[in-house]
Amino acid sequence: MNYLKIAIELAHNKEVFRSLLHGVEKEQYLWKPAADKWCLLEVVCHLYDEECEDFRARVQQILHNPDHALAPIDPEGWVIDRKYLSKDYDHVLHAFLVERGRSVNYLNALVTPMWGNTNMHPVLGPVNASLLLSNWLAHDYLHIRQINELKYLYFCSRTDEPLTYAGNW
Repeated sequence: MNYLKIAIELAHNKEVFRSLLHGVEKEQYLWKPAADKWCLLEVVCHLYDEECEDFRARVQQILHNPDHALAPIDPEGWVIDRKYLSKDYDHVLHAFLVERGRSVNYLNALVTPMWGNTNMHPVLGPVNASLLLSNWLAHDYLHIRQINELKYLYFCSRTDEPLTYAGNW
């Protein structure tokens, strides 16, 4: 897929995230379907960190400084290390949406980017900028699905009505 089309999709997803996540009450954004699962607050914090320190930073690095080692990231560890559950939900959501706007502006401003530039990923081996860009969009879709599932499960936990009429989840 053309990188400008991916940038358009990332911009559309910004509005999807805004719509899905804006105005959620504290009880819901802290609710977890199980102790080992993330709540909406943790998802939002993760999206923010990934936007700033993974996808945009790594795409920029591979495009502009492909010979420098990628900075290490620890998305699973950040949940505890960065105290996601103590963060202000609305503040982090706003910060993520601002950063997504910056990411889209960055992508739209690129002039003849070298999508084939590669860097050594510590687990995957050589990765190119195009692969990271494509996975950035896929990452969005995975978390949009996760957010919808969390909202659905939360709703299921709060209603006494059978939901079989709606269809199978």
